[in-house]
Amino acid sequence: MINKRWMALIILIPFTLLSGYAIAQVGYLGILDYNRYSPAGWQVFTDLVIALVLVLSWLVPEARKNNRNPWPWVLITVLMGSFGPLLYLVTEKATSNQE
Repeated sequence: MINKRWMALIILIPFTLLSGYAIAQVGYLGILDYNRYSPAGWQVFTDLVIALVLVLSWLVPEARKNNRNPWPWVLITVLMGSFGPLLYLVTEKATSNQE
């Protein structure tokens, strides 16, 4: 079975390529700006914020439990969305109880 580090890496690579393409086309602020013009965009943006807050509610205690400083991951998540949790998982040290 694939562990969470490899799953995060498998997601991170194409997501990085997609994000790079989007930033090249519209810029970093353009990605955020796209969501402000309709209620559908507001809903998608709000959903992303809710999902990331839920992920951070797991990530912060998990990082502390593993003696890792959670604040770099929080900052990356606030500035770059899913990259924070994905990079946290990719850089996590292997443990015996990891799935």
